[in-house]
Order: sequence, then C-alpha cells, then structure tokens
Amino acid sequence: MLDALKPLPDDPEDLKDLVSLMGEEIKSQAYLIEKLKGQLAAHQKARFGSKSESLDQLTFDLSEDEEIEVAAETQKTEPAPGDEGVEADQPAKRKHSRKPLPDHLDRVDEVLSPGEACADCGGNLRQLGEDVTEELEYIPGRFVVRRIVRPRMACSCCEAFSQAPLPSRPIERGRPGPGLLAHVLISKYCDHLPLYRQSAIYAREKVDLHRSTLTDWVGRSTALLEPLADHIGKLARAGPALFADDTPVKMQTETKTKKAKTARLWSYVRDERPWQGQAPPCTWYQFSVDRKGEHPVNHLSGYKGTVHADGYAGFNGLFGEDKASEQACMVHVRRKFVEIYERDGSAIAKEVIERIAVLYGVEKEARGQLPEERATLRQTKAKPVFDDLEDWLQFQLPKISGKTPLAQAIRYALGRMPKARAYLSNGMLEPDNNICERSIRPIALGRKNYLFMGSVGGGKAAAIAYTLIETAKMNSVDPEAWLTWVLTHVADHKINRIDELMPWNWTPEYQNTRIPEYQNTRIPEYQNTRIPEYQNTSVKGGNTRRIRCSCATLSTSACVIFVVTFTSSVIKSPVSGPGQRKPGKKPSRE
Repeated sequence: MLDALKPLPDDPEDLKDLVSLMGEEIKSQAYLIEKLKGQLAAHQKARFGSKSESLDQLTFDLSEDEEIEVAAETQKTEPAPGDEGVEADQPAKRKHSRKPLPDHLDRVDEVLSPGEACADCGGNLRQLGEDVTEELEYIPGRFVVRRIVRPRMACSCCEAFSQAPLPSRPIERGRPGPGLLAHVLISKYCDHLPLYRQSAIYAREKVDLHRSTLTDWVGRSTALLEPLADHIGKLARAGPALFADDTPVKMQTETKTKKAKTARLWSYVRDERPWQGQAPPCTWYQFSVDRKGEHPVNHLSGYKGTVHADGYAGFNGLFGEDKASEQACMVHVRRKFVEIYERDGSAIAKEVIERIAVLYGVEKEARGQLPEERATLRQTKAKPVFDDLEDWLQFQLPKISGKTPLAQAIRYALGRMPKARAYLSNGMLEPDNNICERSIRPIALGRKNYLFMGSVGGGKAAAIAYTLIETAKMNSVDPEAWLTWVLTHVADHKINRIDELMPWNWTPEYQNTRIPEYQNTRIPEYQNTRIPEYQNTSVKGGNTRRIRCSCATLSTSACVIFVVTFTSSVIKSPVSGPGQRKPGKKPSRE
C-alpha cells in the first residue's frame, strides 16, 4: 500500500482506484485496531480488574483496615480500669451489642475467690451471688497416639490360645487414624494447603511427617473413598437436569519435569433446591488430560435429561435424538455485553444488560417455588421480555458493522437464546449455569496454591476428594467430621449399602460421642492424666482392652479422632452407625 503512494498517478480514474484501495485498507486497519483494543482490555481486566459483572462493580467497600485503625486508636486512648476516676466494676461502653457465645462450646470455669475471711474485720464471708465474664479462647489442637493393646491369652485348662482381632483401619499396617487422614484431605482440598505446607506445620509441633508420607496417605485414602465418589456420580446422573462445566488445571508432563500441560477437571452438579426437589444436592468431578469432547460424552453416557452448559462445542455430542437436551446459559450471553459496555460504554450493550436484569428479577421471585408455579410465573412475566429481547437484537444487528465485537456478541446471543428458551416452560430448569460455575471456585482457589497436578493419578485423586468435600458442603455437613466417620466405617461396610455412608444420611450425633473427660485436655491439670475407670474395661463379647492416654502437642482434629475412636471401642455409641462390625465378625466386602 505504501509503495503505491510513492508515484501518484495523474489519471483521475487511477486516483479513484487508489482512494478506494486506501479506504478499504483504512477500514481493515480500523477493524484490526478495534479487535486489538478489545483483546488488550480483556487481558487487562483478567489481570487487574474485578471479576464482578454488575454495573456498580467499582463501588468498593473495603472498610477492614479502617476498622482496625479505629480499634487500635481506641485501645490507646481508652482509660484503664485502674486509672483515677474510672470505677473498676464499670463496664466499658460499646457501640454495638454482641451475640452470646455459642452454647455448644465447652466451658472451663476459673473461680477467683477473695478468700474465706473478711479483709477488714476477719469475719467469715458468705456468698451472695457471682458475676460471670465469658471470653472466647482458642486452644491449639494436638496429635494423640492411640495404642491398641491386645493381650495374648491362654486357657488354664486346655491351653487354647485366644486374642482379640485387630480392628479394621483405613490403611492396613499404617499409622494414621481416620481423623488424621480426614484432616490432611480437608487441609489440601478444602483449605487449599499443599502437602509441603502441612508438613511444615506439623514439624512445628515436632512431628516429622514428610511430604512423601502425606502423598501416600492421600492416595490410599482417595482410593478407599472412590466407591463413594462413584455413587455420587450415579446420583448426579439420575436427576431430570444437571449442570456441566470444566476448568483448566496444570499437569506435570512425564518426560519433562519442568514443563506442564493443560488438563481439565469436569464438574457435574445436581441441585434441585431452587424448585423444592427432594433429592439431595451433589457434585461429581472427573479428571482428564485434555479437553476433547469425548470426555463429557463418556462421563454422561446414557443420560437423557437436560444439561445446562455453555457454548463449548465439546458438549454437542451429548445432545440429539434419544440423548440429552440442552439448556443454554444466559449469563454467558450477558457476559459478552458486559465486556463491551465496560470497554466502550455502548448504549446497545447497556440496554441488553438491563433487559436481562428484568429476567433475573422474575427468577428472584420464582426461586423456591414448585416447578409448576415457576413455569407459570415465567410464562407470564419472563417470556414477553425474552421474546422482545430476541426480536430487538435481530432488529439491531443489520445496523452494526459485522466485524465489530458488538455484532459478534449479538450473533452469539441470537445463536444461544433459542437453546435457552426451554427454561421458560420447565420449572425444573435454570436460565444459567451459575450453580456449576460455583462448584468450580474451590478448584480455582486450590490451583493457585498447589499450582499443578503431579500426574494423572493425582488428578483423579483430586477429583474424588473434591467430589466428597463439595457434596458435603452442599448438604451443610462438616466435611472433616463426616470424612472422619466414613473412614472409620468404610473398611467394614458392605458395598451394596454405600448410600448409608452419604453425607445426607450422616447426623452430628456421631461426632458428639466424645468422652467429656478428654475435652479441654490442653489445660495443665488434664495433661498426661490416666482415667482409672476406663482401664481394663470389659467390652461386649468378652474382649479386654487397656487404654492409656499419652498426649503430645499436635493437630486439632486428630485429638477428636482419638476420642471418637476411643468411644466407639470402649463405650457403646448411642447411635449405631451402618456397617458397624460386631466383635469377632470378619470384615465383609459384599
């Protein structure tokens, strides 16, 4: 083009052709500049911007540091109780009332008595009442070594040998108890602590647990728990609708340890709570080394319900005759217009965002109602807005240059909206895939800490752990307490009764079977104390065990595990858990 401008032609027709060529070149460069500006804005937002898509996302409320500053100044200027003019018994004034401390927490009383004699006349003091001040304290946890002593006995008459069988453990010939295994899994996959950090934390407590030891425990624990994850997968695929999405994770290559390739974790969620469904919510994760469409097809083979998904072409193999039906995501439609509005302030993009907001206003009203009521409400209030939006976008598209990002967003919306229309007449469907996208957040937080998967086996183990932990959280169950209970019973549990181990069938009664004497054992007078009434205690079936408590300072949940294990071994639990083996009965894996 520049070479054509050097010798300007004298012929008018040639000049017209040159001007026309310049116009096409300018137009092409304008499109390229617009495209590059959009890519630059997207990269800048991904790196520096907010993740929120609302119009008021720049309204920040970061008052933490300000409140800390005010509290620090108050602490410096507030008069002490012993200062002149300040009564010792006068409570300090607070700007707000505080909630009482939870009743389920253990109380440790510290009695401060003035003595039995009056300081003035020496007479005897009698109690008129008492003032109680409660403060919340934190006691660091600790590991406890559980010693299982099995005396070898011989009959004095026939000299027959007798010994109690060793109870089943999660890892045979292994040292970790169920609580410690659950704590390691929760720390890695729920609290996002890589194993090398956990090893350093335990080292501060003078317990050497090398990272290789922890990886072995994680691998064996997830292999033991795999039947539970498979059962959750079956339940997720048994519903009338599910939500599907995937997220990238780095995986270390086998040949070059310093390089990683992009693998995938797929998430499939069944959640019927928005329309009062009776099935418990669950999340099923699967790991794959790439993003080929064959993976979701294999995961959901035979599924004929409705799949909420984005526009990824890999999901297309799920849909068709005698296959699943598709419910497109309106949030993905909206997201493209949000990006354009943030970059250019387009009036068309703003109008689309506001109309979609009306649709979600209807959804807010429909949430929690029965499917028939939701469908009726949507047909009355949402369908006219949906139809008008689709017609309006078709009217606006010819007015816009076809290569602009706005035109691309409109074409994407017009391609996805017919597949999103099904939710208007089916109350069991949602207009978006937000439920599944929320299940991706824990993985996004975790990969920022452990950075990459070490192998395919490590990715599959992570999928099992995420499946169990996130399903427990969806059912408002403490995942660590539940996993502790599961790891205690799973080795002896019949495989055809696996549903009894699901989190929705677990109740907190199992975690309340602790012996009170072992609680608050961080207080000095309880340390290294033997409880005589539990030594040489006869257990049902004639087995005799001698229990000794030898405590060393370590982690929080392991102490609970020692107590829970102790209770189920010596004292009859108030609730008989499924799979609880009778003394002398061999383990069953039917």
